Amino acid sequence: KARDGKITVDEMTGGTFTITNGGVFGSMMSTPIINPPQSGILGMHNIVDRPVAIDGHVEIRPMMYVALSYDHRIVDGKESVGFLVAVKEAVENPEELLMDNDVKRALEL
Repeated sequence: KARDGKITVDEMTGGTFTITNGGVFGSMMSTPIINPPQSGILGMHNIVDRPVAIDGHVEIRPMMYVALSYDHRIVDGKESVGFLVAVKEAVENPEELLMDNDVKRALEL
């Protein structure tokens, strides 16, 4: 219907995007489930010290897993992954987000 240009305004409204924070309950990783009328849900989890390889050495760094579930009928995977990468970069470098004062541009929306 959308590909044919026949989708109505009513069919494009009412959807939501949810952010869920399982980290407050100690969740380290999960897959959030979409409930209608959600178009997507971002799951943010607990920050835990984990070993990571940095320049060939093992170092302990704070790590937080994020997960994005989305309705493929509404949004394509390429854009969804781009959004998830932008969220990751904003969490890793919040000063860039705050200094820019342009949230839309900072998250590449």
